[in-house]
Amino acid sequence: MTRYRVSMDIGGTFTDIVAYDQQNGSYTAAKASTTPGNLSVGVIAGLESIVPDLSDIDFLVHGTTQGLNAFLERRGVPVLLLATAGIEDTYHIARGPRTELYNAQYRKPKPLTERKDVVGIGGRLDDQGREIRALDEVGLRRAGRRAAEEGYGAVAVAFLFSYKNPAHELRAREILFEELGDDFTVSLSHEAAKEWREYERTSSAVVEAYTGPVVRNYLYDLEQKLDQRGVEAPLHIMQSSGGVLTAESARKRPLQTLLSGPVGGAMGGVELSEVSGRANLIGVDMGGTSFDVSLVVDGKPDVATEAVLEGLPMLMSVVNIHTVGAGGGSVAWLEAGGLRVGPRSAGANPGPACYGRGGTEPTVTDANLVLGRVDPGWFAGGQVSLDRSAALQALRTVGDQLGLDPIAMAEGICDVANSQMAQAIRTITISRGIEPRDFSLVAFGGAGPMHAVFLAKELGIPETVVPRFPGAFSAWGMLQTNIRKDFSEPYFFLDQDIDVADMAGVLRDMELEGLESLVSEGVPPESRRTVASVDVRYESQEFTLNVPLLSAEEPASENFLEDLGVRFSVMYMERYGHSNLGAPIEVVTLRTQAEGDLGNLVAPRFEMAQSTEFKHEIRSVVFDHANHQTIIVRRHDLAAGHVFSGPAIIVEETATTVVPPGFNVVVDEFGSLVIRNDDALEN
Repeated sequence: MTRYRVSMDIGGTFTDIVAYDQQNGSYTAAKASTTPGNLSVGVIAGLESIVPDLSDIDFLVHGTTQGLNAFLERRGVPVLLLATAGIEDTYHIARGPRTELYNAQYRKPKPLTERKDVVGIGGRLDDQGREIRALDEVGLRRAGRRAAEEGYGAVAVAFLFSYKNPAHELRAREILFEELGDDFTVSLSHEAAKEWREYERTSSAVVEAYTGPVVRNYLYDLEQKLDQRGVEAPLHIMQSSGGVLTAESARKRPLQTLLSGPVGGAMGGVELSEVSGRANLIGVDMGGTSFDVSLVVDGKPDVATEAVLEGLPMLMSVVNIHTVGAGGGSVAWLEAGGLRVGPRSAGANPGPACYGRGGTEPTVTDANLVLGRVDPGWFAGGQVSLDRSAALQALRTVGDQLGLDPIAMAEGICDVANSQMAQAIRTITISRGIEPRDFSLVAFGGAGPMHAVFLAKELGIPETVVPRFPGAFSAWGMLQTNIRKDFSEPYFFLDQDIDVADMAGVLRDMELEGLESLVSEGVPPESRRTVASVDVRYESQEFTLNVPLLSAEEPASENFLEDLGVRFSVMYMERYGHSNLGAPIEVVTLRTQAEGDLGNLVAPRFEMAQSTEFKHEIRSVVFDHANHQTIIVRRHDLAAGHVFSGPAIIVEETATTVVPPGFNVVVDEFGSLVIRNDDALEN
């Protein structure tokens, strides 16, 4: 009998592995160095360090950053874009910068293809999908031959109104496969994003074509390595939406995996919210390269229907994550006499100077080491021994220019990094009308717990929670998710013009399509379900809010349109602080979310403390320019019910938690560290 459910999350510096033993209900976490040249090597090494026999794996899920890295680093494949003749320039005209109208320094986002890589193809549909002019098949074959001759790695096809009628795009793929072979990457806009907005749908198809071959090749390589080691369980891939798909499905729709890596932490936050009873959480994931912020609101992930990366839009269900370049490996540097930290990172190789791999620039990790906030002999569970003298030397390269000694320089680096991260939290909360003081801060990632309490203090957040295995929390979150597929159908009607029976019929058809799609994912009938929703806006507005429905049948119920108006008004008030109940509203898009339940894993209770005492040592650590006698404790020496006051450093295999003076720690029944300031404890 296979016994392990395993998840894998690749970071810029480390690859995190979490295994759940179904026989005894226990979790184990481990880290392996990320291998940038061939990521699957680090993944396999991490797996073999935690699971003795890989054939014992029953379920395997992976968060991949391959597509995202290819996009951010602009190392995807050359893409030939086929657009409807006469509107070939849509992708490059894009949209005007609504929020940057008076920004004199604004620079238009650079598209993934140049204008010379766009070909107009004859043929036209009207806005209802009726054919006005036949598809130019001769022009398509000519474009296919050009793609082969000029070395394009993929073709994106984005024809006008294909979301209403995909016939022209489907025929285009048939012809391109005849010219290029059926293993060539062809991305169709109606499959990448079956939604209105021509530019956004085209952009989605181009991104999928640009990153698709990179993702597919990586998944093929990883699956082969797993197969060679006796892994029979199908590989699942985390989606940007917070659900998972089999690798086979992910290869067909690689766009859905673009934010696969960071989303795991957000889904871990959802599970933590459920077991701990904390409805509202701000998740902060600080790794070696980046700092990601996500929200759990009323126990649910904050999900949007559109993402924008590097200024380029993509229409897809995605967990809202705000990212800045601030991680343990972020490099400190000077600009015009001022200290900057990041966004450039030392990465995994050479890494921070203290890694001893040839790095010479000061980083956030070097600063924390010099301040005494990192155990040099037990970093990453002892996998890496840190060189404090190398860190000191790196800090001097910048500190000497500012007239600061290494200690002052280290605190300055941490202060600047903390300021950037606090601003990232404000961006996803305060700028959207959300008060962070109404939330608990959940800290994870290898470096997140090291800085989280300082962020909570700056933002007035009363409580910081550090879950078990914080450095591998994103990987842990991947084990808590379900199979998910998303379907959309454009449906433009003012409320007074809606045929509610027709609307219910369309939603029923979408529900059947969603349930049928779960068959190929191996989900049994009793574990399948769907959730319906609708995008709504006030008449003449541009953007929408997604309003949940009780079922696909709800539109046929009595007083549905009145109920929908009230529901939309309440959501509008929560988001924007005002609403106009009774004003005409417009339905834009119908949505169905199909889910396959993979079964809930048991959240194990932590062992209760038998005594108030626990094994620890005392060491000098710098806080606020002064040395403080600080508790140093390994996390496995703590049990539920233990309480102690800072300053304290809690070290473990996957992370280090820093508790400054004036804060106290309680270990709860699930093994989480709950950190509050002394005033909160008294109240």
